[in-house]
Amino acid sequence: MSYRRALLHHWNLDVETTARIQKDFAIFLLYSGGEASPPNLRSLMDSSFAPKSNIEEAILLLMILLRKMILTRIEWDPSILDHLSFALSVSGSLKALAGQVEELLPGIIDRRERYHILSLCYYGAGEELVALDLLRKLLHSNEDPKRVPALLMASKICGKSSKHAEEGINYARRALQSLENDCNQLESVANYLLGVSLSAHSQVAVADSERFTKQYEALEALESAGRMTKMQDSNILYHLSLENAEQRKLDVALYYAKHLLKLESGSTIRGWLLLARILSAQRLYKDAETVINAALDQTGKWDQGELLRTKAKLQIAQGQLENGIESYIQLLAVLQIQSKSLGPGTKLYKDNGNPPSHLELEVWHDMASVYIRLSRWHDAEACLSRSKAISSYSASRCHTTGVLYEQRGLYNEALKAFVSALDIDPTHVPSLVSTAVVLRRLRMQSNATRSFLMAALRLDRMSSSAWYNLGLLYKAEGAPSPSLEAAECFEAATFLEETAPVEPFR
Repeated sequence: MSYRRALLHHWNLDVETTARIQKDFAIFLLYSGGEASPPNLRSLMDSSFAPKSNIEEAILLLMILLRKMILTRIEWDPSILDHLSFALSVSGSLKALAGQVEELLPGIIDRRERYHILSLCYYGAGEELVALDLLRKLLHSNEDPKRVPALLMASKICGKSSKHAEEGINYARRALQSLENDCNQLESVANYLLGVSLSAHSQVAVADSERFTKQYEALEALESAGRMTKMQDSNILYHLSLENAEQRKLDVALYYAKHLLKLESGSTIRGWLLLARILSAQRLYKDAETVINAALDQTGKWDQGELLRTKAKLQIAQGQLENGIESYIQLLAVLQIQSKSLGPGTKLYKDNGNPPSHLELEVWHDMASVYIRLSRWHDAEACLSRSKAISSYSASRCHTTGVLYEQRGLYNEALKAFVSALDIDPTHVPSLVSTAVVLRRLRMQSNATRSFLMAALRLDRMSSSAWYNLGLLYKAEGAPSPSLEAAECFEAATFLEETAPVEPFR
């Protein structure tokens, strides 16, 4: 109250003294640990803004001080920007912080520091590509190409997308060169990010030799990071398990997944899901379902979405189709309560990034697929109708519709549905394979069939159905060495089918 009286009454104080009081009051509001009572609304005019919390009041004071500094009414004080950064960060207003930094006149803060702060702001606000563009400017040879935190952050952003993975590899290697064995902790982070980027890049490698090399290097980098952290970093363990699983080194993947679960004490959904998927790839469906049930017991009702979906798929893999449908219905009930209670746009499922609307869409498609297997066409159509109400622009829905037509022997209608799916998403692998299958059934040109299958394999080398149908094509068309080529395709398809999880590892 004393601070407020000093600021609200006219004491004939000079600008610098008023600024010091404002700064001290803002610091008190931010770090005192107690919640000060808000200003008395009756003493304010109707148009005045009344802060509702300590944080809001501190932000208001610090923004006033920042404006005074920009207008050169008071001397520049870098600590004010630091306090404002903290206040806006903890309140989740990083975009607003970016706006404040962008308004600063050139020369007030170092240009390179400005790029770095802005990149952190936009990354925290979810605009990762904007952050990456700023980091590219910062890491240009004319600016600060050896700034390790920026290199690591750029590599982290790039590693999330196969499109930017090669750039991420470059940033991680530059970070390792800049560190020069100075800091084991940062070296472990750089190796971890290098492994993640190499893994992402291997998924888009065209040549088998390049893909195998990237996969080997990814494991090497991740293992190096693991040794540096004595296998006590959950992110490194997760990616070690994931990379080994994708390379079908399932025993090693299982070891790391169990170690991860023990380290995290089962506190994250991703650990449970990965362990269950690895067990399902080993055809240990009952064990995988036991893992999922244990996870469900330890997880809040609203965080059970992906777990229930995995449980349903495990039950279906064991031939328990009706039980699988019941699990899907249970999941839909949870999603319906969420959407009614929280409204649209609320972020859930932080572990795996699946928003409720997308998850609900996929659940309707999963249920339609089960009903198709049971030849319950009307129920399958009802599920697809519910899916269309959520999103009419879905490659997955068009593909499932095509499968429904195909199972009913309506091959021309099925082909139209698969083509519609590819119009929406040209990289939708199941639709590429299904299009090839229907073309072969309709005895269309084998060149077109082969092109669809090869496109599917370029996108996903682990597609067992693509390899199997390519083998059938070689066998039917009498290739120069049909038996050998077909046998190789069938061998690959069999291996991948026998080690396929009920859901993709990644």
